[in-house]
Amino acid sequence: MHAPSPRQPAFNASTLAWLALLLLAVSAYVFGLGGQYNPSNGDELVYTHIARLTAASNHWLPLVSELDHMRNTKPPLLFWHAMVAGDWGRNWSMTALRTPSLIYTMLIAGAVFWTLKKITHDLRSACVAACVYLAFFCTFRFGRTFLTSAPETFWLSLPMFWLLWHRLRHDAEPPTNGLGWPAHIGLGMALGLGLACKSFALIAPAATALWCSQLLTSPALNWRVALQISVKVSLSAAIALGVFALWFVLDPDPGAVWQEFVIGENAGKLSNSQGYWHVAMLGGGFSIWAQLLAYVQNAGLLAFVVIGLAVVGLKFGFQVWRHEMGNTTLSPHLVILLVWLAVWLIVFTLPSQRSARYVIPAMPALAMLIALYWERIARRWFLLSLLLSGLFLGVLGRIGWAAHELGIGTSTELGATLLTVAAGFILLISGLLKPAWTRACTVATCLMVYTCFSLTTAPLNGPAGHYPDEVTAPLNKARIAVPSSFNGQFERFQFLLPGNRFVPYDGDALARADAQLPPQEELKRLLASHDAVIWLPLTPSEQAPPCVPACTVLGTRWEVKGRHQSGEITLANLWYPQSWLFRREWLLARATHAADGEPH
Repeated sequence: MHAPSPRQPAFNASTLAWLALLLLAVSAYVFGLGGQYNPSNGDELVYTHIARLTAASNHWLPLVSELDHMRNTKPPLLFWHAMVAGDWGRNWSMTALRTPSLIYTMLIAGAVFWTLKKITHDLRSACVAACVYLAFFCTFRFGRTFLTSAPETFWLSLPMFWLLWHRLRHDAEPPTNGLGWPAHIGLGMALGLGLACKSFALIAPAATALWCSQLLTSPALNWRVALQISVKVSLSAAIALGVFALWFVLDPDPGAVWQEFVIGENAGKLSNSQGYWHVAMLGGGFSIWAQLLAYVQNAGLLAFVVIGLAVVGLKFGFQVWRHEMGNTTLSPHLVILLVWLAVWLIVFTLPSQRSARYVIPAMPALAMLIALYWERIARRWFLLSLLLSGLFLGVLGRIGWAAHELGIGTSTELGATLLTVAAGFILLISGLLKPAWTRACTVATCLMVYTCFSLTTAPLNGPAGHYPDEVTAPLNKARIAVPSSFNGQFERFQFLLPGNRFVPYDGDALARADAQLPPQEELKRLLASHDAVIWLPLTPSEQAPPCVPACTVLGTRWEVKGRHQSGEITLANLWYPQSWLFRREWLLARATHAADGEPH
């Protein structure tokens, strides 16, 4: 399974096209960075809440939270990124908080680019690898929002990149005993920073991948060499755990860190009330079988390309088994990339709680393997991903059109969205008709989907998705009831109505048959006990809040509905997202209260 090593002129039409595509990928990540509706994970606002309150305390530690059992959910380095980027609350915007993640992601893409350039000596292949990494949906979703994936991926990938660069630098006469002692000390520090962004448990896959890679690429492996490599990697692991352990030393309440993080957040993922083997075999999305598809799932629109790469590997394995390849040996960089992928996947099939997100730190290796076997992956796999991207382009174009019909956004914004959709379909048709362009058009169309997503949601980052200044200005330190049906979702109002006190209530519970109070009575109660209330319609037909005329609508904005009840989306209304995706959000106050002109 020798990877091709194409050597082409430094700059030709193909290379320039890929450089332009890489620039498009970077632009897609930068555009709309602070958007309210960027692909993300619900926990982003939980982390934002903790970072904001910790910054408000003017202390690095302990971490502060108003949520029960949601304080020491992640190590402090993650929150310190946001506290520094947000200037300790003085520049508290989603753009500022997400910027560190974006920087980490671009550094990883740069490392992928540099590594492929070293392997293939081909600028075009390097661009392919970086573009593929940025085209993975997991990178777009978790690599630029305020979450843990980008920082942890950078620091935990750094040892593997360093080993790759070391092997490539000493390709002719590689050292028999792997990396030196100083390198392992430095890599231990890097691993420690990665653990300090996520969890001490990640030392298992990170150190194991580093250890196995050095053993399997050693040119003269014997027990002495194996022992020396083992001791060096153990030193790196010990240093990494020492860096993580500083949390216990620096935190004024180490007992809470132990109970909330070590026992609650980590040990809890190794047990399950349904039984370990029941979940492992029959646990649906948490089963071992689902976890084996983690890389396919993380690839998103490029899922079929990953399957095509797996088919290439299976064919090679079958040929070796049939002794058709002779004494085939893998090059060291291929061994390192394969070990990197295999170790992370195997380790994360073991916990009872499994998720494709856990193997994100190995996605750079997958991007590099795809680039190395770019031409050997059958065209049909790219065609399937190309058509999948086209489907999403059509859906996003329709959503943008429906939003404009509701008065969300300007004609210019709609025009930009439709032009992007048209450009995406031109790329799709070009990839279908011209086989030589299929692979490049697949990545380009995927990136167009991301660009179109940002353009579709851009109007909601403007006046349509915010309350007018004349509404927000009088509200200062007001006590506002806000819907929050998921941990920390009330935190989003810190960016919409800053300077106020938000009291969450379960908005989804109001629509259930077992609700304690009818919606009208619950709204009446909230209005009586708060300065203002954020209220969402419970049905698409609700055109005004049920409290009118006993309340006053201070302001309104458009909101995207993220969670839907069963039967809410059907084939009959699928083409009309305005009936199930967009809804009004009202800022209400009691009629007598509003007449006073200020909150009590």
